[in-house]
Amino acid sequence: MTVTRFAPSPTGELHLGNVRTALFCWLLARREGGRFVLRIEDTDAERSREAHTVSLMSELRWLGLDWDEGPDVGGPALHYRQSERRAHYDAGYVALQAQGRVYPCFCSPLELDVSRRAQLAAGKPPRYAGTCRELSEVQRAAKLAAGGKPVLRFRVPARASVAFDDFVHGPQNFFSDDIGDFIVRRADGSAAFFYCNALDDAAMGITHVLRGEDHLTNTPRQILLFRALGLAPPSYGHVALLVGNDGAPLSKRHGAQSLRDLREQGLLPAAIYNHLFRLGHSSPENGFLTLPALAKAFDTQHLGRAPTRFDNAQLLVWQKEAVQRLDASAIDAWLAPIIDALLPAALATEQRAAFIAAIRANVVLPGDAQHWAEVVFGGPPALDATGQSIVAEAGHAFFAAAAAAVVSHGNDWQAISAAARDATGRKGAALFKPLRYALSGREHGPELAPLLRLISVQQLQSRLSRFAT
Repeated sequence: MTVTRFAPSPTGELHLGNVRTALFCWLLARREGGRFVLRIEDTDAERSREAHTVSLMSELRWLGLDWDEGPDVGGPALHYRQSERRAHYDAGYVALQAQGRVYPCFCSPLELDVSRRAQLAAGKPPRYAGTCRELSEVQRAAKLAAGGKPVLRFRVPARASVAFDDFVHGPQNFFSDDIGDFIVRRADGSAAFFYCNALDDAAMGITHVLRGEDHLTNTPRQILLFRALGLAPPSYGHVALLVGNDGAPLSKRHGAQSLRDLREQGLLPAAIYNHLFRLGHSSPENGFLTLPALAKAFDTQHLGRAPTRFDNAQLLVWQKEAVQRLDASAIDAWLAPIIDALLPAALATEQRAAFIAAIRANVVLPGDAQHWAEVVFGGPPALDATGQSIVAEAGHAFFAAAAAAVVSHGNDWQAISAAARDATGRKGAALFKPLRYALSGREHGPELAPLLRLISVQQLQSRLSRFAT
């Protein structure tokens, strides 16, 4: 059975690179009829926050991603927060110590930094120099007696090859002498990422690890741990990173990139997962798809190796389609935070529905509804320089005829436009642009006929009459 996992650290917001990883892992598990595991990697006690854990689980569920095992639903591994799995890690340390595969390291941060700089100056890749690797028991005891608080390092075997087949990047081969002995337990006793991440994957039966390619060089270290503990490693795949238009990894300077930010802007889950599905993953399915359909279409053979550009404009294209697919109750709930604050409290249910139906084709984000609520239920709209020029060119007689038609025919768009046409001979854009600007304040927007039926006759007459003299 295919078992995948998403293992975020609760140290901040859930950003789009993480979200895409979660989505791909979920799709892989669902495609194969397997299990999807959520694990919270909270060994960094100083930076981890329970509020972030609660938030990320809420955001994943909002996106439509569920999990078969996790901190809130349990599972055979019992604990799905790394902060609760210390006994499991301690047992692993004992096994590694019994084999002589780990040793205490007393090097200070300053000593490590000096060593790193010296290696870089000599043109060598920086790695741990092995300073504490061969300390005698007497030397170690002396350092402990002097108050030393050691980390525990894994003893990387010399002149060994670490090879694996990455199911995105293909065959990989690393030389152990380029890796250096790495930390598996910090000085405060907490487990380091390389170590606890690997042990938990084994304990939870993870068969496929799909993660960002910035973790590619971590994989040989973890495979060495699996070998030392007699465990079978999962299959690894490392997906290309998301970048902005400038080619740099996504960051706040590229705009709002957390899932919460997008949710608060009014982006819909379907728009987000349809866009992310196509970032770094090619598919012949070009249309709008549900999550089950995305799972069916997902294929690790189609994961790309090159960095993928996040395109906010394309996200909005998917958003527009997602909005058009909402049913009446869903779009009402989606627009409620905006229109409840702008529409009259006494507005009848049928009028509210008619307003939403009139504007929905022109709404991509909830904020887009604000202008049209003001057009329908507010005073005469202000005109920009272009609108003022077009209205002035149409002339007073044009608007006098249109205003008179309102008196005779009310908010009948056909009668209003016909009156202006008959009085001036204007047709096409020359007829409709001045009327649209005068009535709505914009050159483009929803169809005017249903919009005008929602505007009071007095307001229509006022908007047209102001240009009739």
